[in-house]
Amino acid sequence: MFDKIELSFSPYDTAWVAMVPSLELPQAPCFPQCINWLLDNQVNDGSWGLHNRPSWLVKDAVLCTLACVLALKRWGIGEEQMNKGIQFIMSNFASVTDEKQQTPIGFDIIFPGMIECAQDLNLNLPLRSSDINAMLERRHLELNRNYTAGRKEYLAYVSEGIGKLQDWEMGEEEIFLDLTTCAMAFRLLRLNGYDVSSDPLTQFAEDNQFCNSLKGYLKDISAVLELYRASQITIYPDESVLEKQQFWTSHFLKQELSSGSIHSNRFSENDSSQVEDALKFPYHVNLERLAHRRNINLYNVDNMRILKTSYCSLNIGNEYFQKLAVDDFNICQSMHIEELKHLERWVVEKRLDKLKFARQKQTYCYFSVAATLFSPELSDARMSWAKNAVLTTIVDDFYDLGGSEEELLNLIDLLERWDVEEGKNCCSEQVEIIFSALRSTICEFGDKTLTWQGRNATSHIVETSMFKETKCLRNKSVPTLDEYMENAYASFALGPIIFPAVYFVGPKLSEEVVRDPEFHNLYKLVSTCGRLLNDIQGFKRESKEGKLNSVSLQMTYSDGNMTEVEAIEKIKVVIKSTRRELLRLVLKEEGSIVPRACKDLIWKMSKVLHLFYMNTDGFSSNVEMVKAVSEVVYEPISVNM
Repeated sequence: MFDKIELSFSPYDTAWVAMVPSLELPQAPCFPQCINWLLDNQVNDGSWGLHNRPSWLVKDAVLCTLACVLALKRWGIGEEQMNKGIQFIMSNFASVTDEKQQTPIGFDIIFPGMIECAQDLNLNLPLRSSDINAMLERRHLELNRNYTAGRKEYLAYVSEGIGKLQDWEMGEEEIFLDLTTCAMAFRLLRLNGYDVSSDPLTQFAEDNQFCNSLKGYLKDISAVLELYRASQITIYPDESVLEKQQFWTSHFLKQELSSGSIHSNRFSENDSSQVEDALKFPYHVNLERLAHRRNINLYNVDNMRILKTSYCSLNIGNEYFQKLAVDDFNICQSMHIEELKHLERWVVEKRLDKLKFARQKQTYCYFSVAATLFSPELSDARMSWAKNAVLTTIVDDFYDLGGSEEELLNLIDLLERWDVEEGKNCCSEQVEIIFSALRSTICEFGDKTLTWQGRNATSHIVETSMFKETKCLRNKSVPTLDEYMENAYASFALGPIIFPAVYFVGPKLSEEVVRDPEFHNLYKLVSTCGRLLNDIQGFKRESKEGKLNSVSLQMTYSDGNMTEVEAIEKIKVVIKSTRRELLRLVLKEEGSIVPRACKDLIWKMSKVLHLFYMNTDGFSSNVEMVKAVSEVVYEPISVNM
């Protein structure tokens, strides 16, 4: 099923193609195979269209059936099929004016136009003249409505219904750019490493440009949604096109959502949910496993689109795909639950639960990696990330709250000397517990690198640990902004989480690669984002504790001319530009020596940080975070098939 995509069949479109005459022999069809398809695919009730048609789609069936009857009449064949088709049309003619029926785009122009075409072909449709006149009057009103943005494109789209009223000699032969496809192609190509320009999206940089398109005239929510998603993949500082596009699309979607206009038809339930989801979780915050769960729940097995007619692709909206996704999610989740249990046992075995000053956040630490590196084969990467995240949290708490001056210096000394006898050289039980856990965990995953990499990388993991760098936190002097920013990445302590984990995501990593400036730059960028996000959320608390961070420094060096809000906004600008540069390096193919899987891990860390610090200080047990943890780790998906 994955290998063969079955496109939706369309009797309506096939019928119009069937009417095209041959250039060499105008008395014969140019595409006789289309005529044969019409003859072979009439439904038992005399209609053409979906076999299991819902009751609210009769109007579409009448439209399709009339188009097919006209095609057969045009070439004078299939009299039996024509008669059955006419009988269906007459039996269901009341649906034409039934407001409860789903109305295809342009129906009030196209259907009367086809009635005129039937009269020209001397097709006997036993309709009352009053009904015909009423339809023609509706078409006249529709064609003579006041000119609005995008109307020219709309009339071109439904031009088959205009017939003799259209001046075909002066009509422009335009190929319409499908902006939905264009935006999606841009996003997917760029995310997969292709260096594609954002220039094709220039024509949709402003909302008025969109309004002048067919999709704008139709207020196509899916088109705006794709433009919004594309606008988030900004990787260059001069892509003002995407920034403008993001501004107006987000405003448009919020407005449509609040006005309730997205809920105006029976196909809009999923649309509104997708819009809410996209606005709440932009690309740089959207953790994969949470996104997968939402997509599974939003997946529409009865996927149908109504344009000029109905379209339904059998293996795009498919219950088997949904079942596969549900089973895959739940199987992986069962593995994740066992890994979390192992992590909790490890905390007890290492006596980390005895450290009363330390936050016990192993569930959050595990969630952060299970939501991003979720595949079964990445178990070692998950456990490395989770265990080192637990240790990093504990050491951070030790430096902030739990350790005395003597203990802090003792721990730093032990880490620098490394190969020391634990019990004799530790000044307290707390130091012994922490150093023992750090040393054994680093050695555990250092040994595992031998299996994954063919070499033992313990020495590199030790070197890249953050714990030597924490000495800079002890400096009580007030740094300049530049000094703070230069050291911000080191003080955030992502080293012991990121560097061991990259050895377990697949690619072989030579000593040259892991020591290359490209790797360090990626680490520096993600750490800077994390430090500044933490500063924003922790500003009030740290100010009360007499601690400085980037927000307070901005205010300090402004000589009282900058408010807290202004300082935070300035920091957000720095975060945005840093994140953009990080994404550029992650997606860069040419000249990059760091494997994409390793760069993806660093980008996933950035996503985790943005989610954790979106509304709180990261580890606060707010309702949203508790819900997210439950959905990824504990709660299986159950979907009514």
